[in-house]
Amino acid sequence: MSTKESESSGPSTSSNPDHGDGSPTDHGHKPGAHGGIMVSLGRDSYHVEAVIDSSGAIRLCTLGQDESRIFEVDSQTLQGFVKAVGDTDSKPISFAPTPQDGDAAGKTSLFVGQLPDNMTGKRLDITIPNIRIEGERFRLGFVSGVDAHGAGSEMPEKMAAGEEKELYLTPGGRYTAADIEANGNTTASQKFKGLKSAHDMNPKPGDRICPITETKANPKFSWTIDGKSYQFCCPLCVDEFLKSAKSSTEPLPDPDTFVKK
Repeated sequence: MSTKESESSGPSTSSNPDHGDGSPTDHGHKPGAHGGIMVSLGRDSYHVEAVIDSSGAIRLCTLGQDESRIFEVDSQTLQGFVKAVGDTDSKPISFAPTPQDGDAAGKTSLFVGQLPDNMTGKRLDITIPNIRIEGERFRLGFVSGVDAHGAGSEMPEKMAAGEEKELYLTPGGRYTAADIEANGNTTASQKFKGLKSAHDMNPKPGDRICPITETKANPKFSWTIDGKSYQFCCPLCVDEFLKSAKSSTEPLPDPDTFVKK
C-alpha cells in the first residue's frame, strides 16, 4: 500500500496518503474474494479486503497489487472511527494485528476489530486515518454495503453540505462556541477554498506534523479546537480531527506534542 500520500476522509471513503490535492487517493470499492469490500490503495499498488460478519467482527486482509496475493505489513494496531451512514457522531474502533499462518515474525496480513454495540447490521462509514505500509502512511476508508465507489476516484467522498455545517458550526465535546467564533463561523472547505495542499512525508526534526497523517503540517491549514490552534496537512484532516474532538470529553493532546522528534 505504498504511494506518496493518500487520503481518506473521516469516516468517508479513501485510502492513500494524499488529501484532495491530486496526490494518490485511490479507493474504488468492489466485492472481494471473501465477499467483502475491496479497497484500493496507492493507485492499486495494494488492496485491503474488509469483511464484516454477523457478530460485528470486522476483518481487514491486506493484499498486493494482485488481489489474489496476500501481502504482509508491519504488525501495528490500527485506530479508526465508525459511524452509521447518516449519523454525525463517530465512535472509536481498534483493529488488532492477527497474523495468519505463514506470516513472518513482526508482520501480519490480517487485522481484526469489533463494532461498538448497536452498530451491527447497519450501513457503516469506517475510516482508519493511519496505516503504515513499507515506510509510508495511508488513510483507509470504506462504506459497508457499497459495491463500488467510483473506480479511479482520487478524492475521498465529499462531506454533504448539511453534514459539514453540523460538524463545524455546532459545538460538541471539546469543540466550543468560542472555537467556532475563532475560526470565523465557517467550515474548513470554505475557509481554505483555493488553497492547495502539499504532502511532505519526510518532515525534519522540529517541524510541526499533522495530527492525522504525521506528514509535515502547513500553518495555512490551522484550526482552533478546545481553545488551541492545531496545524494540519489538508482540510480533510481537519474534518477527521474535529470529528474525534467532538466525540470526546477528554482533554486533547497539546498542539506542541505534534512535532517531529
